[in-house]
Amino acid sequence: MTSSSTNLSLVDTDPAELAVDAIVIGVHSTAGEDATSGRGGSLLLASGAESIAAAFDGALTETLALLGATGGAGEVIKLATLGTITAPVIAAVGLGPEPSGAAPAPETLRRGAGAAVRSLAGSARVALALPLPDDADACTALRAVAEGALLGGYRFAGYKTRPQPTRRDPVAEVLIAVPDAADTGARNEVNRAMAVTAAVRLTRDWVNIAPNEQRPPVFADAVADAARAAGLGVEVLDEVALREGGYGGIIAVGQGSEAPPRLVKLTYSPAEGGTGKRVALVGKGITFDTGGISIKPSQGMWEMKSDMAGAAAVAATMLAVADLKPPVAVTAYVPIAENMPSGSSYRPGDVITMFNGKKVEVLNTDAEGRMILGDAMARACADGTDYLFETSTLTGGQVISLGKRISGVMGTPELCERVRTAGDAVGEPAWPMPLPDDVRKGMNSDVADISQVNAGMERAGHMLQGGVFLSEFVTDDVAWAHIDVAGPAYHSGEATGYLTKGGTGVPVRTLLHLIEDVAANG
Repeated sequence: MTSSSTNLSLVDTDPAELAVDAIVIGVHSTAGEDATSGRGGSLLLASGAESIAAAFDGALTETLALLGATGGAGEVIKLATLGTITAPVIAAVGLGPEPSGAAPAPETLRRGAGAAVRSLAGSARVALALPLPDDADACTALRAVAEGALLGGYRFAGYKTRPQPTRRDPVAEVLIAVPDAADTGARNEVNRAMAVTAAVRLTRDWVNIAPNEQRPPVFADAVADAARAAGLGVEVLDEVALREGGYGGIIAVGQGSEAPPRLVKLTYSPAEGGTGKRVALVGKGITFDTGGISIKPSQGMWEMKSDMAGAAAVAATMLAVADLKPPVAVTAYVPIAENMPSGSSYRPGDVITMFNGKKVEVLNTDAEGRMILGDAMARACADGTDYLFETSTLTGGQVISLGKRISGVMGTPELCERVRTAGDAVGEPAWPMPLPDDVRKGMNSDVADISQVNAGMERAGHMLQGGVFLSEFVTDDVAWAHIDVAGPAYHSGEATGYLTKGGTGVPVRTLLHLIEDVAANG
């Protein structure tokens, strides 16, 4: 059950002469009362639309304003061209105020392209004549437009058995107008965008699949099959191997379900050893989280199918790595379990021996993600790595602290700052958070090395408790970062920009940016 793909290519034909179903142009808002009044003169055409404006003899902005266009970021206004240009429809997407530089910010372009392509569902071919600078920022702008267009065109196939009269197919082909379609740098950006967005779209698919169709063995097989097809090394540990290997956290969480847990290891080795640097990725794969014995309230529990979003992101990132071939070794560890209440579930009060030998006192079975992640992170360190990036829908505390768009980051301070920088660059914002000593002190156990949560069940610093716990499973020689995406990984509202309802694919693009950063800078 997967989404359809969108084809992307470059063109250097005059946008006014392109034989497409619709052409997308950008418009900026201007200062003053007219910016929101809808009267003529309140809009400024973005670069890239010059020939189209000329075909309308200077009346294009006035006409768009009469139709209600304000130039507000993400707004899309459609206009029938009536033969004025070759394309029958113009879609004007708002890009906000005119930028002070050569082009709007990359995220503005990404969101604008996504909103426009999404609004043109039902069209076979769409061209984008959006502002692309001819300076050092050209590749960054083109990357943003390409990613936005491909992600904005995403739609999960779903499970409806009857035709939906109002449901239109996503745009099948997107053309991006550039000065030179044969330029090597531009073509490389398109190829990269195709690989990256394919990973994001696959992550969204995996998150959106119904949980009864994606229990741990099924999800593990899907990840393993995709990885083998991409040429990655694959190792899958079943429940027997996990028990024999001492993965107490994964076994404990998974033992309450009739669908047993798994750990999938994926390996990418660069040609001739690359730079010699090693990156480990770990992602939380709880295919459904009831809370176990500490059961969750029923309201909203259906969204707990997204509790494997970290695992989906990590696995899909590895497929993009196999395609992009960075000169660093990358290994992923994907622990997968289903947290269910039953006669065989783990219990509050249990003491679990983790992969690295630490004893954990369980106080809340709904704090299961850190249990499976602890084992996987300890295994990553045992195998050897220079950097460890772990991502998970770990805590509701992340949403309370930072909202639904900004991920929380904890770990080695320097690496956390690199995560923040990467997130800003790709439009997946993240914010570093501390790991206070007093939070760790509150997790002291009377009977074990550490309690799974605060020993007094105190909720203060809930997000930080998760990071503090995970720090116990990282060796001192490894730089690490925990990325809590509880809010950003799933969008429960209406579509906006290049985000559609359901899985978002966060933080695939951040992880890939970080891998490329390690390749370039160590």
